[in-house]
Amino acid sequence: MEAREHTQAKLSLLRNMLDSGPLRSTKMLVGSLHPSEVARLLESLPIAERAVIWDMVEPDIEGDVLVELAEEVRDGLMENMPLDKIIAALGGMELDDLADLVADFPEALTQEVLRSLDHQDRDRLDAVLSYDEDSAGGLMNVDVITVRPDVTVEVVLRYLHFRGDIPDGTDSIYVVNRDNEYFGSVFLSRLLTVDPGLSVAKIMSTEVQPIHAFTRSEEIVWEFENRDLLSAPVVNDNNQLVGRITIDDIVDVIREEAEHSLMGAAGLDEEDDMFAPVVRSARRRALWLGVNLATAFLAASVVDLFQTTLDRIVLLAVLMPVVPSMGGVAGSQSLIVITRAMALGQIDRNNSIRILRKEFLVGMLNGIAWSIVVALFTYAWFGDWRLGAVIAGAMAINMSAAALAGFAVPLALRKLHVDPALAGGVVLTTITDVIGYMSFLGLGAAFLL
Repeated sequence: MEAREHTQAKLSLLRNMLDSGPLRSTKMLVGSLHPSEVARLLESLPIAERAVIWDMVEPDIEGDVLVELAEEVRDGLMENMPLDKIIAALGGMELDDLADLVADFPEALTQEVLRSLDHQDRDRLDAVLSYDEDSAGGLMNVDVITVRPDVTVEVVLRYLHFRGDIPDGTDSIYVVNRDNEYFGSVFLSRLLTVDPGLSVAKIMSTEVQPIHAFTRSEEIVWEFENRDLLSAPVVNDNNQLVGRITIDDIVDVIREEAEHSLMGAAGLDEEDDMFAPVVRSARRRALWLGVNLATAFLAASVVDLFQTTLDRIVLLAVLMPVVPSMGGVAGSQSLIVITRAMALGQIDRNNSIRILRKEFLVGMLNGIAWSIVVALFTYAWFGDWRLGAVIAGAMAINMSAAALAGFAVPLALRKLHVDPALAGGVVLTTITDVIGYMSFLGLGAAFLL
């Protein structure tokens, strides 16, 4: 927490210095920041001030800053960079980070980047780009250290000493045969503490199971979380080692998924620039507002069916918002629980009926409990027990239906290949509004007229 507050204080100081501070002091402070801190600073600045800070960034960390930026901010900065400066900024980057950037580049720029690499790095980058960016192959780093099982620990230590350095985030080396098939792994800590005369085969571990290159990112997160991994080997269909995934890659995936869920719930994109032009931002948000307006008219059409009832019993209009509101909250609770369970792989055919029954009973129990409270409050307010009974019945119906919808909507959207985080809230709100109005006004028309 202290480190985060310290970073925020430095970024705040830099923003203030842009207004009145000397440029030399500002450049020195920018130079003291980590690339991720520079990226956060750039994203928090208007476009004109962003360009000033970008010119102060040291060329040798420009690539590391670019990979940390939101896509739209990064594109805006690169628009004004000459091609040779872009190529220079990308030079020396880790191949997995470079793959993340190149995947979003125009084809012409991608080809220029590939031509700037040596043959070995080009082949490695092509290997990463051949996989979907949300798969193990797309996340992996191809820079790995491998050894044979028949060599001794002493030979491995001499080899590491000869290399001079090891890839960042390396906590273990991988054991393969002559065909590069994965056998197991050896933790560096164990390598340094065992008898140098032992063979690698005798000290290697087979507990760390490899991850297939086509495994989806959410499954990889589950593997790292439940197996407490710091890194994991990645293999192809022939069990040949093709790379490794490290915990820093998984942290990025978790953060991106959290941002996507948060922004997607409002129909926004986590890669958008906070300081994008007003017209562009308004145009993006307009589509989602239009969808919401259409669903609102659908709910309004249900109310219109009971116009005569509302004309004769005006009190129904006063209480009408209560029922869909309570249903919306109850449905959202189920929606969040089910969406999380889906992300963690906790729902399958064997337990789905039990979960459905549980969510329905929870919704029904809460519906009955709160309908009694609302009925008593309505009777105390208006002195009409029939009105209290109508709103109580409607609330019990809507909250039970909302719980069912909260379970069914994310599952149905996943079947349709639609992100529940993006569309789940709108669909659920429409359902609870329609059922809430229909049950309340329908019961009112049946028992109060």
